[in-house]
Amino acid sequence: MNTQPTYAFVAGASRGIGAGFARTLAERPGVERLFVAARKPDESDAIAALRNAHGERIVPVTLDIADADSVAAAAAAVAEHTDRLDWVLNTIGLLHAGDMQPERRLEDVDAGNIQRSFAVNAVGPLLLVKHLARLLPRREPCTVATLSARVGSISDNRLGGWYAYRAAKAAQNMLTKTLSIELARRYRKVRCVALHPGTVATDLSAPFRGNVGNDKLFDVAQSVNYLLTVLDQLDDDDNGKFFAWDGQEIPW
Repeated sequence: MNTQPTYAFVAGASRGIGAGFARTLAERPGVERLFVAARKPDESDAIAALRNAHGERIVPVTLDIADADSVAAAAAAVAEHTDRLDWVLNTIGLLHAGDMQPERRLEDVDAGNIQRSFAVNAVGPLLLVKHLARLLPRREPCTVATLSARVGSISDNRLGGWYAYRAAKAAQNMLTKTLSIELARRYRKVRCVALHPGTVATDLSAPFRGNVGNDKLFDVAQSVNYLLTVLDQLDDDDNGKFFAWDGQEIPW
């Protein structure tokens, strides 16, 4: 992150990796204003703690990433406070919820679950950038990053299953790549990337990490530290790439 005052936006800041990003960015002295978005920011203990610690530097934003009107309204709310965003980070993802679980076999596939996964994991993040892009600086470095997953890599798929999540993340990757090409025509130093955080001890991974060794299971603080190291080291040539938590590029 550069030394001039920075304006950052974190989607999914109420819990998990998003809350970890928000906490860490809020502690960086160069961050002038941090927008923290969640479906119900007023009910989030994590966001309340940030506001208590950092005051008006923290701006809560209401965002339901699966609702196009909510995404547009969230971007408009940000624009009321600033005409510049240096970092746009999306950490929202959906793997399971209630009866919605990753498919183990073809018979488990449900059209509604696939549509829901696409809305949250692929379409929502794209719409978020659609509405926030006008705030990106045109001639100075800026970062647009979204949390994806290695299971969205088509060439890395050796196990099958998880139809909805794999497909939605593959779509998210394609949309991120396509977005990076267009953004680069408008914003000379944009770094638009997808990130794989590894397996992190959050609610998203909780039912599926039983066989993950301790050396491969990260707590939120570890994950955020790894990912911010990757983001801090990006240069213009990294625009449009997919990186793992350790900085290794992942094939699409």
